[in-house]
Amino acid sequence: MRIGILEDEATQIAIYELLFSPTQYQCEFFGTISAFIDALRDKRFDLLVIDWMLPDGTAGEVLEWIRKNFDWHIPVICVTSRNSESDVVNVLHMGADDYFVKSSRYFELLARIESLARRSREKPSSILHFGPYKIDPENQEIIVDGKNAGLTQKEFALACYLFQNTDKLLSRIHLLEKIWGLAAEIDTRTVDTHISRIRNKLHFSSQSDWDILTIYGYDYRLQHAKVAETIK
Repeated sequence: MRIGILEDEATQIAIYELLFSPTQYQCEFFGTISAFIDALRDKRFDLLVIDWMLPDGTAGEVLEWIRKNFDWHIPVICVTSRNSESDVVNVLHMGADDYFVKSSRYFELLARIESLARRSREKPSSILHFGPYKIDPENQEIIVDGKNAGLTQKEFALACYLFQNTDKLLSRIHLLEKIWGLAAEIDTRTVDTHISRIRNKLHFSSQSDWDILTIYGYDYRLQHAKVAETIK
């Protein structure tokens, strides 16, 4: 299980490292909101732990961005020194799945993380098969001929969407809105970059059974390469 932790205090990071070292959780730390969001755009995390006060903003801003761009499927725990009822309610209303008030009881935080992880694993998921490709939604992996293709979170989401819409014309703008969110302030060339990476990692080509075609220079279509001709 991969955990992304947004925390800027060295002492707090040292506590987390001690707390998680005996576990099988893989933790990656970020000291600023900007670095954290950059990582979320390109990496896959199963759970997020966010400190409330940060050098470049608050957890509320991060939660708003996460829920706009990732919907509600990523569990988020907000860590705060505030413990009034109104503060807790606000944190939950902003989109956190749970909260932890800073104290010496850090095993409680570990227990909360394990609880969220267990609930997440219990969600039903179906393995999807497309020829040699096995899509595992729970682990966000695509297996090709028995090997993990090593897709990032966004690449996985984009590849799944393409498979689920085989033979449909999908514009860059449409894909940008569906995968990165309506509020995503990024260039449409980001879609081109991710399409290129997916083609390489999943071995799509005109010589294989599957390929992503570029249509009229701005649309994409996933289909069997043997029955299609790229239109430029």
